[in-house]
Amino acid sequence: MRLSYTTHSPSHVDAEGAIIIEAIRSRRYPRGLTPLDLALLHAPHIAGGWNAFLGAVRNHSSLPDDLREIAICRVAAVNRAWYEWMHHAPLAVGRGGMSEDSVTFLLEPAELQTVETPSDYTERQWVVAVVADEMTRHIGVPDDIFASLKRLFSESEIVEIISTIACYNCVSRFLVALDGLETFP
Repeated sequence: MRLSYTTHSPSHVDAEGAIIIEAIRSRRYPRGLTPLDLALLHAPHIAGGWNAFLGAVRNHSSLPDDLREIAICRVAAVNRAWYEWMHHAPLAVGRGGMSEDSVTFLLEPAELQTVETPSDYTERQWVVAVVADEMTRHIGVPDDIFASLKRLFSESEIVEIISTIACYNCVSRFLVALDGLETFP
């Protein structure tokens, strides 16, 4: 990490910052503060906003685990954010019920819209992977791909998919910039 981590009880925080730290601890319970939290806590109010946004994406979305983790893992793979990959690939298998091979496929270096849909992906899973790929590589989503998204998902689900992808692009870019020379373990 290019910055030092704060302590688990940073001394530079005011009363409002202490409330923010407790909110982050509460969301992370029972695991405790993570290295990401300890980097963000150099700026407690940023950490608080981050915690609220990530908390909503992770804990208050209607997306099934497989779709959420596919989106997160594809973002991590494209951005070479191996810290995120190492945390979310196991969740795609465990909570998401995906096979190891299905998750490993998300490491594919080619743009996914140019790749044949793997036989072990549902149409919904594949569209989420392709949208994550497009948003991460090009920011926008081509009309034909967005039409598939609209055909398969409700507007609420689309907002949750797009928000998850945008959120984890933020997370991965923060982590990669601070870690600098991350390598795949």
